[in-house]
Amino acid sequence: MTLLSSLTVLSLEQATTLPCLTQRLAREGARVIRVEAPGRGDPNRYVGRKFLDEDGLASYFLPNNCGKQAITLNLAEAEGRALLSELIAKLPVDIFATNNRVSSYGKLGIDYGTIKAIRPDIIWLGVSGFGPMHDEAAYDPILQARAGWMELTGEPDGLPLVFGLPMVDLGAAEHAYGALMKALYRRAVTGEGSRIDISMFRSAVTWMASPLLLTALGEPVTRRGNTHQFFAPVSVYPTRDGYLYIAVGNDRQWQALTTLPGFASLADESYQLNAGRIADVQRLNQRLAECTGTMATDALSAALKGIGVPVAKVNTLKDVLAEPLLKEFFAHSLDGPSGAEVILPPTAEVGADGDLPARLSFPPRLGEHNGAIYGSRLGVSDQKLTELKERGII
Repeated sequence: MTLLSSLTVLSLEQATTLPCLTQRLAREGARVIRVEAPGRGDPNRYVGRKFLDEDGLASYFLPNNCGKQAITLNLAEAEGRALLSELIAKLPVDIFATNNRVSSYGKLGIDYGTIKAIRPDIIWLGVSGFGPMHDEAAYDPILQARAGWMELTGEPDGLPLVFGLPMVDLGAAEHAYGALMKALYRRAVTGEGSRIDISMFRSAVTWMASPLLLTALGEPVTRRGNTHQFFAPVSVYPTRDGYLYIAVGNDRQWQALTTLPGFASLADESYQLNAGRIADVQRLNQRLAECTGTMATDALSAALKGIGVPVAKVNTLKDVLAEPLLKEFFAHSLDGPSGAEVILPPTAEVGADGDLPARLSFPPRLGEHNGAIYGSRLGVSDQKLTELKERGII
């Protein structure tokens, strides 16, 4: 039995942020039931390569949806909303979550007041682009641009760039997870439920504490490519057979680096202090790259680690899959009939349950658990289920 195994989560989810959050809850033992509209369901089911040659099971959908169950429900119809009420009352549901547009809450009967009236101690979570008072549509890169992230990403003389991962989506999921844990603790202590509203925009701006403060103080912050505003040398440097990211964080590390074979030419008096290195950072990086470019990646990495200079090979994604510190802790999701497998990264926690390589159920097909949930929990007959499907209610 895992910590969250007594919890049931009903999630009207799509795209990335909420599926990412509920995936984490599923990995920690919660029963997660994703609710989708009949027909095509979550648009992410059709993004990427078709997996197992099945419609609605494309590659982009898979990573965030292992370990879940899936039902379909047409909340635009009164009969669908009545079924939702029954599910919340009879499952019973501990957490109801949605990342639908704010303007749809009332129309679909998923607003906090409606859900709380069914189950007073419910924890209700709404994730939106700009909070419950604003209905503007938002995708991750739109929020990266508006929150100032793109001003900090890219080369100084190049275009502002979007980060390589949907970090606004992922960051909002982390903030929502923390808020849920507080709400669960509050309910355990007081017996009361909670309403949680997560603004993805505000979530994105919370990571900007340092650049926003520096800007307010009149110290300009902008794109710096791979370099650092306050420390040098810090960047990607070529080797004979690849690239290393080297981060010299203090003067002692710099002095140690200049004692390595092949780096003595960098032991300039003007570089002894970080301020001197920052003042000549462009030429310093060129000179350092000339030194590193003659050396093999693994040998240079080992030498730098040996003198306490932080360094990392710039790994490909295949390298990460084979990373010795991670390899045995990847989670696996196996499709019984086909033998196909989805591999998921380890959790962040080290030790105890965090080091158990989880086995999760395969990402669910659209409406895969309609029979199990509507039938076994609400007592809906097979004949009635067929009728509801034909009428577009499920």
